[in-house]
Amino acid sequence: MPKTKFGILLWSQGASWQEMLSAAQDVDRLGYAHLWTWDHLYAIFGDPYQPIFEGWSLLNAWARETDETRLGLLVGANTFRNPGLVAKTAATLDHASEGRAILGVGGAWMELEHTEHGIDFGSGFGQRLDWLDESVGAMRSLLDGREVTSAPGGHYRFQGLRHQPPPVQAHVPIMIGGSGEKKTLRTVAKYADLWNAMGPVDVMRHKIEVLRGHCEAVGRDPSEIEFTLGIKATIRDSAAEADKVWKAAMEHNRTPLSDVADDITFWNGTAEQLAEKLARYVELGFHTVISEQPAPYDTETLERLIGEVGPLVDRG
Repeated sequence: MPKTKFGILLWSQGASWQEMLSAAQDVDRLGYAHLWTWDHLYAIFGDPYQPIFEGWSLLNAWARETDETRLGLLVGANTFRNPGLVAKTAATLDHASEGRAILGVGGAWMELEHTEHGIDFGSGFGQRLDWLDESVGAMRSLLDGREVTSAPGGHYRFQGLRHQPPPVQAHVPIMIGGSGEKKTLRTVAKYADLWNAMGPVDVMRHKIEVLRGHCEAVGRDPSEIEFTLGIKATIRDSAAEADKVWKAAMEHNRTPLSDVADDITFWNGTAEQLAEKLARYVELGFHTVISEQPAPYDTETLERLIGEVGPLVDRG
């Protein structure tokens, strides 16, 4: 069984630039495989109008302040930008980071930030996922050095589009987030190098089977796709202590506990408790774990997730 890999997503709300920079450097120093942030214009936990930074700007700044960890959005909002522009932005990040870019993308879901910024939200989630499929296909082609002209009747209007310079990487990986069974997972099967999902073990087992069906339909080997599990970890010597730290973080992020009471992706506990819980997902094939970390960024959890939980899982 492959060794478990870990990544960190730093919530881009409720933190200063210096706090985000320091945490990013900690993630890099500790040996995490990748570092992510959101692509949102408003805060998504608690008060939407609290401070939040723009995602691509963060990644390009982090590129010059880190050395090893790969960098991406989890995930980019496809609705925010023209896909040709996104492919160019990802290639630029790849140069700035000397080959560490990951292009993360999803259909987008937060209506408020679209409405108030005047961004087209489409007629519904189904239409946005159609846009996503068309978009990812174009971006894959552009990043691979191919010319793109849109097919008639699509959402985009590319005409003989091609980019220079190419990325540093021969193949910039694409991360797609989401588990919609009819459209999102089909797009994952067609294009994704990494897939991010979250939920109960039984639900994830079912989603994998659906994804395998889509892979068979499009002629893709599912082993080519890296399954990544999304969690939100807080680790201490006792579950009670972890809960205390987590509650303080929610207060800092202006998030009532009632708003997150049903969010099962918050994993608070000891390293042993998290390892035991994670082992069931690893058995399903989720060999990469990405933990979202709210501000104020918890250095102890960062150290213990990769330093204690990882070895416990790998020892079985």
